[in-house]
Amino acid sequence: MQKTLLTFIEDLYEDLELWYPKLRLEEAGFDLRVCGPELKTYAGKHGYPAKADALLSEARSADFCGLLIPGGFMPDKLRRDPKVLSLTREFFEQGKLVAFICHGGWIPISAKILKGKRATGSLGIKDDLENAGAIWVDAPVVVDGNLISSRTPRDLPRFAHGLVQFLNQTQTRVAQPSQVSHSKTSASNKETLHAVFELNPDMIRKLGS
Repeated sequence: MQKTLLTFIEDLYEDLELWYPKLRLEEAGFDLRVCGPELKTYAGKHGYPAKADALLSEARSADFCGLLIPGGFMPDKLRRDPKVLSLTREFFEQGKLVAFICHGGWIPISAKILKGKRATGSLGIKDDLENAGAIWVDAPVVVDGNLISSRTPRDLPRFAHGLVQFLNQTQTRVAQPSQVSHSKTSASNKETLHAVFELNPDMIRKLGS
């Protein structure tokens, strides 16, 4: 089973929106490959470094189980790269996880995969999401099929929890297809895809401080 996700990197990425999910995914047994235009170290909005360990030009969606798109100013740069957009569309069309937070929604917008889909993000791109045909939802985490979106770093605990829950359920279905009936799988999917994830409010307040 694939247990490696891909994430995009460029300068001025939102530091927490990469590192919080990365560490939470690794804690849950998943890997995250950091993919950039060059194999070099990029600086976040707040100065935290992130080294690309894969090249965008060589990345293949078939090698990964999902895609994570952090926010910051990075998505506005990378949405102009045809390879970034084609990768995003491939993940979506293959039914694999496409997760984005804050301004990360700019990339799915440009990849044209959000029409008719429920999504959230920074209030700064609410109009952009709606103009792309998305149905705006003001919630910490919004799940529509294989799309998981979130608003800001303040929502990271629920966002990361949602990613892990989605991936674990997907891995279980792949590992044990004969043990899950179609009706049970559909009911389980519906419950997961529309869940609002609850975590300790103190954790959320700390991120917002």
